[in-house]
Amino acid sequence: MENNERLLHSSSFGAAAAAYAEHRPDYAQAAVRWALESAPGRRVLDLGAGTGKLTATPAALGAEVVAVEPDAAMLTELRRALPAVRALSGSAEAIPLPDASVDAVLAGNAMHWFDMAVAGPEIARVLAPGGTLAGLWNVMDDQVDWVAGLARISGSAAIGPRDTPAAWRAQTADMHLPKTGGAARFGSPEQAEFLHGQRRTADSLVATLATRAGMLVMPEGEREAALGRIRAFLAGRPETADGEFDLPMRTAVLRVRRL
Repeated sequence: MENNERLLHSSSFGAAAAAYAEHRPDYAQAAVRWALESAPGRRVLDLGAGTGKLTATPAALGAEVVAVEPDAAMLTELRRALPAVRALSGSAEAIPLPDASVDAVLAGNAMHWFDMAVAGPEIARVLAPGGTLAGLWNVMDDQVDWVAGLARISGSAAIGPRDTPAAWRAQTADMHLPKTGGAARFGSPEQAEFLHGQRRTADSLVATLATRAGMLVMPEGEREAALGRIRAFLAGRPETADGEFDLPMRTAVLRVRRL
């Protein structure tokens, strides 16, 4: 993704901060545990924390969490939802923390927005030696037939290049991780996936897809047409037509160790 396109998409969420907070899923606890299992301590930075969808899980697991988020509207939602968590304005490219001050850096559905040429050295700077960098993404499990159909009908703006397991594995194999960070180096990346899900209705799933970056930057007419196609698909499937249903998901994790 070109830098200007990445900036456009990454800065699109603030206008939908309340909807993001309401409709986006949390992350599988087992995935967060795996992301943190080799970290040398309990100090965790949630980078690009958004409204705190990931922040809450390491905090619940007993980590000492600080959240950093560049968008003021998203940061307001995070502080409202998690008043006990230290939450700072900042970005992956300019982290407002001292050197070697955290044992792990997590990024929930955010790492693909980072400019790693700049963010890589910054992340290495704030990580203690032996610390962990991990990106987590919630992806839809398209091995389930109706989810595969939803992915086809939704288009790439709503269900993008990292939003199904196979696509995520291909897209994140090595493209988002820093190779160096000043004098610091990172080890070989590891990938893992953990079963997850979210209780949904057709309306709430449509509302979730409407918070995707590709949808937020669409012209209004195109966005409404795309959401209309998704509503029609969900209304026509027995799994999703009436009331609540479970959306099959996985939390996918890419982690690397600072040497």
